Amino acid sequence: MMNVMDMYPTVRLVHMALVAISGTLFVVRGIGVLRHAEWPMAPAVRRASVLIDSALLGAAVTLLYILQLNPFAVGWLTTKIVLLLLYIVLGTFALKRARTTGVRLVCFFASVLCLGFMVTVAVAHHPLGIFSRL
Repeated sequence: MMNVMDMYPTVRLVHMALVAISGTLFVVRGIGVLRHAEWPMAPAVRRASVLIDSALLGAAVTLLYILQLNPFAVGWLTTKIVLLLLYIVLGTFALKRARTTGVRLVCFFASVLCLGFMVTVAVAHHPLGIFSRL
């Protein structure tokens, strides 16, 4: 019988790959929206995004289960969750909800910065991410 911890390397790799795919798709869609293209909001593209993000969430929850972590008891995980919520809100304004291109642009850059900082928090395993070395 396989130990659940034996799945950790594979699930971690899947999680990281899905982060890269999800982030890349968001950036490409965001650029498309800022250029007033219609394809970024096409139903097939939106469904693909939801599917990828759902799989990403599933991998994250699986990692929490494997490692027996409470994300609200571990500072860097709590920070990632807060940043994720901010990223989602900013992303919805960048892709859809903002009424002007200027606001979409600001929300797009802010969401990309949020995503990047979230990655540094994950790599550093510290709530300050890249700034933890200062």
